[in-house]
Amino acid sequence: MNRLLFVAVLLFAASQTGECITGGKEADAHSRPYMASLQWDGKHECGGFLISSQWIMSAAHCFQNGRASGVKAVLGAHSLSDAEDTKQTYDTTVYSHPDFSISNYDNDIALLKLEKPITESYAVKSVKFQREEGADPKLSDVVETAGWGSLNNLGGRPDKLQELSITVMSRRDCGRGDYYGSKFTSNMLCAAERRKDTCDGDSGGPLLYKDVVVGITSNGGKKCGSSRKPGLYTIISHYTSWIDSTITE
Repeated sequence: MNRLLFVAVLLFAASQTGECITGGKEADAHSRPYMASLQWDGKHECGGFLISSQWIMSAAHCFQNGRASGVKAVLGAHSLSDAEDTKQTYDTTVYSHPDFSISNYDNDIALLKLEKPITESYAVKSVKFQREEGADPKLSDVVETAGWGSLNNLGGRPDKLQELSITVMSRRDCGRGDYYGSKFTSNMLCAAERRKDTCDGDSGGPLLYKDVVVGITSNGGKKCGSSRKPGLYTIISHYTSWIDSTITE
């Protein structure tokens, strides 16, 4: 590859760094003590968040195709690689929503039961999530998300937790044919800003509004940061009955 072509490739790659928690910044260590790294064979694949002493919420699509077994939840992490004494690791049992649709990611919600209750600390605490009587964010409201997902479309992953503030987008736009069309359902909201989005590896993480988790990072198309494929989030308040019945089984 000649020098000019190599430089052009690098510039193109840099221009694609949108849907990540690259448009945001590194979080203060342990400032989001509810965050979970869901791992297979020691590798981070999806996010989640602690909602009680023994339950994590995440996205159902993370556990398809036989991936519901062997999932370990790591809590209290800031760096994925460092041997932080705040970390707690648990085996899990996965409960995916029975109506999850792989064709459009509708009902993309799952619950993971930890093998035993957590030891609460400043670095490991549960977070409040939105129930059906709560007020979900509206158009142009600012929401927050966090995760260890890819920094760009080339798959580069951060070692330390990243966070991002984005804006809720118009439902009409997200349902347009040149956005998501009929795949955008009433159980979803979309949120993003120019070069600010979530990406591969952020799935299952929280979307927060006024410090309450209102959404679950779901799917945003094949390219991170695409203006026509903003991040999609499952609206948690639509699943209060299923959450309650699953946790109390």
